[in-house]
Amino acid sequence: MRHPILLLLLMLAACAGPRVATAPGASSRPPVILVSIDGLRPDYLARGVTPNLNALAAAGARATAMRPSFPSLTFPNHYTIVTGMRPDHHGVVGNNMEDAAIPGVRFGMGNRDAVGDRRWWDGAEPVWVTAERAGIKTATMFWPGSEAPVQGVRPTRWLPFDGEMPGDRRVDTLLGWFDGADRPGLATLYFDTVDHDGHGFGPDAPQTTAAVAAVDVQIGRLVAGLQARGIVANIVVVSDHGMAAVAADHIIRIDAIAPAGSFRMVGGGAVAGIEAEPGQEVALAAALLQPLSHAQCWRKGQVPARFAYGRNARVPAFVCLAEVGWYMLAGPPRTGMTMGGAHGYDPAAPEMAATFVGAGPAFRAGTVLPPFDNVDVYPLLLRLLGLPPRASDGTVAPLQKALR
Repeated sequence: MRHPILLLLLMLAACAGPRVATAPGASSRPPVILVSIDGLRPDYLARGVTPNLNALAAAGARATAMRPSFPSLTFPNHYTIVTGMRPDHHGVVGNNMEDAAIPGVRFGMGNRDAVGDRRWWDGAEPVWVTAERAGIKTATMFWPGSEAPVQGVRPTRWLPFDGEMPGDRRVDTLLGWFDGADRPGLATLYFDTVDHDGHGFGPDAPQTTAAVAAVDVQIGRLVAGLQARGIVANIVVVSDHGMAAVAADHIIRIDAIAPAGSFRMVGGGAVAGIEAEPGQEVALAAALLQPLSHAQCWRKGQVPARFAYGRNARVPAFVCLAEVGWYMLAGPPRTGMTMGGAHGYDPAAPEMAATFVGAGPAFRAGTVLPPFDNVDVYPLLLRLLGLPPRASDGTVAPLQKALR
């Protein structure tokens, strides 16, 4: 691995060098590479194991924190980042969903058919669709939503998610896309190991720190690969949410609160979506809407306004939010289930803070931004791509001072 100071000098030299054009017919601007490190809390960058990420931040801009959208879950927030819409507006309201307009189907992260069904994603236009329509080639490495032909458009290059693909192969595959005839003007890259180990061991565990260090090596591999190809890129590194520690005995059993046979849980965890079984609406409401220990439930139309959530048809009838560090289940934990860490909590909780780092010729070196909402990343991406602004829930204003 290059020494972080040398890497920083390479980045600064690259920023001063000539720009490399994207594919014919696309913009001559530097390509944009959007990197997600799932579950990367901003304070992880202070653990002394991220020289490459810290070098990018020093050569460009970073935020002290980026606020995720509610619920602070993986699929909703990844789609928010690339559409600028909050989950209630783009329709990916949870990692698990039901939709009366798509009967008999339960959307889940492991349901390959549902993940590739555009009907779940068509509520908003992700940035790769906008770019493709503008003649900019795109390439996506595992970004949620990119496996479906959203609004009838696919990225020029994409791959179905493969959690077993190691980080170096993910990086090398993406770099290889820049060697082909259809060089992308926008590319995305996704790493899931920090989130995986954060769940399994907790955010403060040495295994999680080791996962952070391993991903940082891949960031160095990406930067070195671009440098070797003479490619000057604007790199935006984000995470979808943070991670909170959960004790093994901090379990809230919904089946111990609601009458037997009165509910089905669409999604559980830090945030739960609950539907009433036929004829059980009154009984379920009486059970869930009473004061609860370590959680609070609302009817979907009465979720606090600051969460901007509860109007979409896919939001279940009742939404419950656990106190940070607690976890909701429909029944007893499954055999072998570990409770090291979780997310999905109130986006304002410090443990849920997400990461933002931007580096490249578009960014002012050494800029530190105060906290902003993750809906603001989307208008930034449009600006970097040279595409006109589009209506969204975000604004580029909070990031303006970071831009040249």
